[in-house]
Amino acid sequence: MNTPRNPYLTVDVIIECGSETGETGIVMIERKNPPHGWALPGGFVDYRESLETAAIREAREETSLDVELIRQFHAFSDPGRDERQHNVTVVFIARPLGGVLKARDDAKRAGVFCENALPAEIAFDHADILSDYFSKKY
Repeated sequence: MNTPRNPYLTVDVIIECGSETGETGIVMIERKNPPHGWALPGGFVDYRESLETAAIREAREETSLDVELIRQFHAFSDPGRDERQHNVTVVFIARPLGGVLKARDDAKRAGVFCENALPAEIAFDHADILSDYFSKKY
């Protein structure tokens, strides 16, 4: 009998905040580990952890920011979205409540990026997620 295989569950967080230019920016982290590139803060949901708790935890672990979740944005489930394995992510939109933006955990750097100045190398399907986010924001 075959053992069922299920995708892994992850969360990603679009943290909206002001940028140096006064525009609304999005917090992104540069990943230390493969796949390399810039990404939304996020990670795996722990057993017995809610999606919301995981999103707040991952945001704090990778950016040093405490966040307030505004709403759940969308789920992304393309089996090829992560080259490591099939991961389904639930994306949240949040705003910072406190803390100073600083890369931590598996983040090499952290920064705030506006829609017209996103990093060139974006990991996973996060460029598609951000495109969807910016198209629905206005």
